[in-house]
Amino acid sequence: MGIEMTKEDVVSELEAVSVAVSPAEKYREYLATQRLRMTREREIFVEEVFASHEHFDADQLIQRLEQRKDGKRVSRSTIYRHLKQLEEAGLIRKVARQGDRDLYEHDYGYPQHDHLICKKCEELFEFHNEKISELLEEVAREHGFRIEGHRLEAFGLCDKCCRRPNTRPNKMNLI
Repeated sequence: MGIEMTKEDVVSELEAVSVAVSPAEKYREYLATQRLRMTREREIFVEEVFASHEHFDADQLIQRLEQRKDGKRVSRSTIYRHLKQLEEAGLIRKVARQGDRDLYEHDYGYPQHDHLICKKCEELFEFHNEKISELLEEVAREHGFRIEGHRLEAFGLCDKCCRRPNTRPNKMNLI
């Protein structure tokens, strides 16, 4: 059983899905189960994390928070601690490692999707293909398994990195 993917299956931006509560409220609920409260720093943090749907690492998030013009700041140690809490709360998830950095993405409020990851330029391509989900459900049924979700990361080379250089190498560069 083959799965064919077209360029239309690979998407760069996924649309948010409708959720019952905001990410901030979901985080507040999680914190309450941990006997923690939603502090001003946590509010700023979750607001910034969900301000746009882009993959990010801790350093990029720190930069974004430092560039805020409202004067609201969050310490570096708080950011690392809150990333772990957001992950435990099911709001974000680690996607992949690029070099020595963990990349995160929203897990709450966005549809199930998978990733193609270029090993050369490290670009991530998000895509959704219903045939993959159907195949997984079929395999799960054959094994009496109930799938609650899946995560697929395929590694290889993107189209741009597979292309030959436009120019021929200078003979002097080959020596």
